[in-house]
Amino acid sequence: MSRAVDGLKRKNHRKKILKQAKGYWGRRHSNYKTAKDAVTKALFYAYRDRRDRKGDFRRLWIIRINAACRAEDISYSRFIAGMVKAGISINRKALAFLAVNDIPAFKAVVSQAKAALGA
Repeated sequence: MSRAVDGLKRKNHRKKILKQAKGYWGRRHSNYKTAKDAVTKALFYAYRDRRDRKGDFRRLWIIRINAACRAEDISYSRFIAGMVKAGISINRKALAFLAVNDIPAFKAVVSQAKAALGA
C-alpha cells in the first residue's frame, strides 16, 4: 500500500498547524516545517509561563508592599513579622492593592504591625 501524501487527514492537520502560526514572521507562518517548530515552541512557552505567572505576580506584589513599607520606615520582612504577631492575615495581593490604591488603610495596617513588634 502506498503512503498517503495528500490525504484529507494530513491536509487538515497541516492546515491546523498553519492556522495556529498565523501572524508569525517570515516563513514561519507559511512553511509547514518551520511553522510546526514555531507552534510547538510557542505552545511550550505558553504552558510554562501560565505557571510562572503566579510567581511573577507574587514578586510584583512584594515589591509594591516593600516600597510602601519603606515610605513608612519599616522593611518588608519586619512588616510581615509584625503582621503575624498582630494576628493580621491579609494576603499579599490585597496588601499590594491597599499600598497602591488606599494609602490610609495601608498605613493603619503598618501601624498595627509596628505596635505588635514594639510590644
